[in-house]
Amino acid sequence: MQVAEAMLARLPHRTSVSQTVVGGTTASWLAHRTLRSRKASSVAIVGLGYVGLPTALSFADVGVEVVGFDISTPRLTAIQSAKVDLLPRDLTRLKTRLTKPNTFKLTSDPAAIATTGGVIICVPTPVDKHLNPDLTALASACKAVVEHAAAGQVIVLTSTTYVGCTNDMLIEPLRKRGFTPGEDIFVAFSPERIDPGVANHAPETTPRVVGGATPKCLARALDLLRPTASALHSVSSPAAAEMTKLVENTFRAANIALANEFADVAHELDVNIMEVIGAAATKPYGFMPFYPGAGVGGHCIPCDPHYLLWQLKAHRLESPVIQSSMSGIALRPGRVVDRVRELLGDAGKRLAGARVLIVGVAYKPGVADLRESPALEIIEELARSRAKVSFTDSMIDELTLRATGTLTSLSHTDAAAHAWDVVVVHTVHPREDHQWLESAPVVLDTTFRLNLPEKHTL
Repeated sequence: MQVAEAMLARLPHRTSVSQTVVGGTTASWLAHRTLRSRKASSVAIVGLGYVGLPTALSFADVGVEVVGFDISTPRLTAIQSAKVDLLPRDLTRLKTRLTKPNTFKLTSDPAAIATTGGVIICVPTPVDKHLNPDLTALASACKAVVEHAAAGQVIVLTSTTYVGCTNDMLIEPLRKRGFTPGEDIFVAFSPERIDPGVANHAPETTPRVVGGATPKCLARALDLLRPTASALHSVSSPAAAEMTKLVENTFRAANIALANEFADVAHELDVNIMEVIGAAATKPYGFMPFYPGAGVGGHCIPCDPHYLLWQLKAHRLESPVIQSSMSGIALRPGRVVDRVRELLGDAGKRLAGARVLIVGVAYKPGVADLRESPALEIIEELARSRAKVSFTDSMIDELTLRATGTLTSLSHTDAAAHAWDVVVVHTVHPREDHQWLESAPVVLDTTFRLNLPEKHTL
């Protein structure tokens, strides 16, 4: 935490990459020349979450020896047991790799980082309750990488972060250790592009953006990443690559917020918003379809734009479009609760004491992932209003919230057997049959995707 606070404190004063080199590196370079040659086909993946684990599998598939490092023993145990949330294809790949422990190693010892030729940092970068960046995990990971860096290594940061982070957390600390980026160590930023639960967006078929600290850093990073991506796009600096990721997800956030706004307008004007979006999407230029929903989850869209907004504060800059979009997204779960209240009122009932079922609580279809899921806020607010809330999700067994305590997922059979005052459809997992909802008296479909009679939308 001290490292993160130091980085945060220094950020407003960062102007450019320092050219000062502390100490010489010739001796270090000579001492590691043999090691560099030996470890050229090995890579350490720092952080084995929803980005790091698929990344590790991509490298292993092209014959690179992988050292997977994570500070979480339970996570390592889950991976070793192949009890992790992966696409079926990736789960099969993992099981295959686990049969070859000499080429696919798992460890919680950061010293293992020093034995590899490449290092890929893939740790989460969430926001705190005040919507400020929580850099704790990233600062800790970068500190470990710097402490165990070896001459000749290629270090690539992939975690979404603020513009200038690669410089602050890797380049400058490496200089202080006596390294010279571009000469005896090579540093780059290449934002992750992982779409959990979507088989068509596999890492190895997705182009990557890469920005190196120097031209040699870029060249070495491209060599490292080339076998694991369909194409590589070079940019002039790590900062340009860092901002690329922020633009990607802020673009999505702004357009989702606009789609939600149009959904509200369409509701008031008694127009089917999905029909309208489908019609607009027939235009072959100048339009890209985005769809409304109950909110946005995960650690990308709800979090990444706040890294930019936080950084802009230090420069006294306003970004009204981004600010408005993020405010709209944050308010969306409350809109769901308001609609539940309206539908109950139409039936002459109150929210207090009402029996409400939430169908699907994962933040997106096809994943067992609750991070920033709008369903959590919806359930909390319903419970605070004294509604009796239950949920069903085939991928999540239970969840624990302050307002509800621990809730256990109902099977679809058990859910269908209850008499609910309102059923709120939040997430529809692939290949699930929801025809049982036809018997529910009131269904609020926040996905806008179900074809059920007598359903309601936001």
